[in-house]
Amino acid sequence: MQNPTITLADDVAVTNRTIDAQDGPLVLVGHSYGGVVITEAGNNPKVARLAYIEAFAPDSGESVGSLIKDPVPGAPVPPILPPQAGFVFLNRSKFAASFAADVEPELAAFMADSQVPWGLDALNGRATKPAWKSKPSWYLVSRDDKMIPPDGQRAMSKRARSKTIEVKGSHSVYVSQPEAVADLIAEQHRAKNSWRSRFAALACRRSIETACSFIVAPGCRSSG
Repeated sequence: MQNPTITLADDVAVTNRTIDAQDGPLVLVGHSYGGVVITEAGNNPKVARLAYIEAFAPDSGESVGSLIKDPVPGAPVPPILPPQAGFVFLNRSKFAASFAADVEPELAAFMADSQVPWGLDALNGRATKPAWKSKPSWYLVSRDDKMIPPDGQRAMSKRARSKTIEVKGSHSVYVSQPEAVADLIAEQHRAKNSWRSRFAALACRRSIETACSFIVAPGCRSSG
């Protein structure tokens, strides 16, 4: 399924409808902006754990917009173009270097060309009750990320008291190193119970080049 990525409230509502359709307990996984979505939707009682994949993990009152507003001097700045009719895109000519530097060039070009609009109301949607304050979380930091500075990722993971792993990768680590993402989710399964436990993972990969998609992965088998 795909989220509308028009407003944060809509994305959280769609996510909760998907969660409610599952038997639970669930691991909710978010990439990039998807981290904001799972921070809110993670309050659903069926969600047991959270996993942030180089994602925003906002505190109350924070949004993607507020977190990227004042970058540290020298930090990479996402090549977000000026809004058009209330939506934003990444600069296609800078997409590969900023978003997918370790992805095959042809695939990175396709990702740049297949971007979908990201609403300003989603970009500026503020967290109200961060689920990471009451539920355990894991965080995957990408050391070569040019969209969310690695130090920013480390600060958010530390604040959330997440169990953190680091890999050398771009903001598209779920494409270039899917095994690292799968291992992080699998570790949460092992932390809860054995592989025989009835566990489902909902993965929210918010990439500006694709809409936020959720993957139901029973037993950590993902597809999509």
